[in-house]
Amino acid sequence: MGWFLVHFQRRIGRIGAVVAAAGLAAIPLAVPAQAQQGKVLRVALTTGIDHLNPFTAVLAASTQIGRFTYEFLTVPDAAKAEAAPALAESWTPSPDKLTWTFKIRSGAKWSDGQPVTAKDAAFTFNRMLTDENARTANGNYVANFDTVTAPDDTTLVIKTKAVQVNMNLLDVPIVPQHIWEGVKDLKAPETDDLKIAGVSDGPFKVTEYKPNEYVKLAANKDYWRGAPKIDELQLLQFKDTEAAVNALKQGEVDVINRLNPNQFAALQGQEGITTNAAPGRRYDELAFNFGVTDSSNNPIGDGNPVLKDINVRKAITQAVDTQALVDKVLKGLGQVGGGIVPPVYSAYHWDPSDTEKVKFDLAAANNTLEQAGYKKGADGVRTAPGGAKLELRLTGHSNRSYDQGVAQYVSGWLKDIGITVKQDLVSDDELSDRTATGKYDLAIGGYGTNPDPDYALSLHTCAARPSADGKGGSTDTFFCDAAYDDLYKKQLTETDDAKRADYVKQAQARLYSQFPTIVLDYQNALEAYRSDKFSAFTTQPQPKGAILEQTGYWGVYGATPAGSDGTTDANATGGGSDGTVVWIVVGAVVLVIIIVGGVVISRRNKTTEDRE
Repeated sequence: MGWFLVHFQRRIGRIGAVVAAAGLAAIPLAVPAQAQQGKVLRVALTTGIDHLNPFTAVLAASTQIGRFTYEFLTVPDAAKAEAAPALAESWTPSPDKLTWTFKIRSGAKWSDGQPVTAKDAAFTFNRMLTDENARTANGNYVANFDTVTAPDDTTLVIKTKAVQVNMNLLDVPIVPQHIWEGVKDLKAPETDDLKIAGVSDGPFKVTEYKPNEYVKLAANKDYWRGAPKIDELQLLQFKDTEAAVNALKQGEVDVINRLNPNQFAALQGQEGITTNAAPGRRYDELAFNFGVTDSSNNPIGDGNPVLKDINVRKAITQAVDTQALVDKVLKGLGQVGGGIVPPVYSAYHWDPSDTEKVKFDLAAANNTLEQAGYKKGADGVRTAPGGAKLELRLTGHSNRSYDQGVAQYVSGWLKDIGITVKQDLVSDDELSDRTATGKYDLAIGGYGTNPDPDYALSLHTCAARPSADGKGGSTDTFFCDAAYDDLYKKQLTETDDAKRADYVKQAQARLYSQFPTIVLDYQNALEAYRSDKFSAFTTQPQPKGAILEQTGYWGVYGATPAGSDGTTDANATGGGSDGTVVWIVVGAVVLVIIIVGGVVISRRNKTTEDRE
């Protein structure tokens, strides 16, 4: 499942990390610092890119490039991540809420000089309706569409088959019709070429792309909101966060996120560096292969059959101490998991009540297995009623300290209840391959989520499973449950905010009760930056949100080089000025992105939030 790539969604997180060649640290810069012209923002990345093609890009870095370069009908604003005008100046539903009319702003231009019109938006959505490959990243948003038309250049009309409450926040980048209408195969490699994927209308334009090395983006001087304050955005890939941290210390990069707690603590108080901890929009999980199937209910993969027994899954849940993981693995920089919507989206977040919550209790876990007929042998390992030993494979990212820590704790706890665990942490593309094809027992992963809960919920519907021929599929868990599906449909069509939130929470409660996965925690977004180089970054949400871990472009679009707004770096602090911006730094080195797993990841429809 793509959500296992450090990113990962279509999502989350959901939800991708990349392992470089052995011994690779920071790749030498393509442009010497002294030769750089203009104001350059350099972002260090330890996550991968699968595609520049916005129809098929599913990893976090790819998604963010799409957000930086393409405009959407609306965008989550910086203040509260609520729907705000973008390409659409306004939007109006009909009285029955089955027809939505978007007023497209005039004057916007594509980077090749052609005007942006409503016809481009209509083309984008209609291509998604007629081409399965075009639905790879964001297919859930159009699943309920009936027709999409553009009566004129500034009017877009979308008719839905049933009420769809997320119409004001469709997370779909609009592409230029005159470029993409000639593309027959959206999975073709040339769709990542700049002659196709490089024509855009957002705050930045991709100017150079070297697979496995770097992406450069130039500021769009004609952007309708106004040009960014920086001239160039450069993205550089490192083999891991430790290498990126060293580059930050040396002033070779300017901003880094996805820090682990130890790295975050070590950077605090260092001269010229400021740290930022913000509520995260991702969740970490331990997924069970409970006998996963495709959309025709054909078995997939080689999961241990014992996990089909809900009693085994419940016992494992009882044996996992999520509070200990937050305290010891995250060093307290996160919250204990519950539902699949993180607390940062408080209106839809769900935590189990005292009566619903499965509490950490090794004695209770042992009793659950004992009562279900799983007896311990002389070696302390339980056997199933048929005689098979309870031996499970546990996989995750080999390059993530979080996965390593979770694997150690989970292995110990399960040993205490008579389950042997074989740890098998692997590379990101291998992990994605295994989880996409059901070749695992337990898997450590996670997912990024959006302000609207629909996509996070859709990942667990029966319809999200891949077809019998392996095509499509955006499932996070391969979960298929009639009661859950009914609640999902109800939330999608409920126009009363309070009632919808209740359905969303009921759906999360149903998922929790069936144990297809354990939501372990919600990590804080841990970031650091050179506060001697930049005076401001816009955060989301405000006042204490993330700089890079956003559902928008505000962080890089609002980047202000030190001194360019009349300020200096002398008083730069980590707390932000008025709560609207965080004072940070930008260095002068080209950033490089390693690209892996594109073929594997693109097998399955996912959100534009890369999945871990």
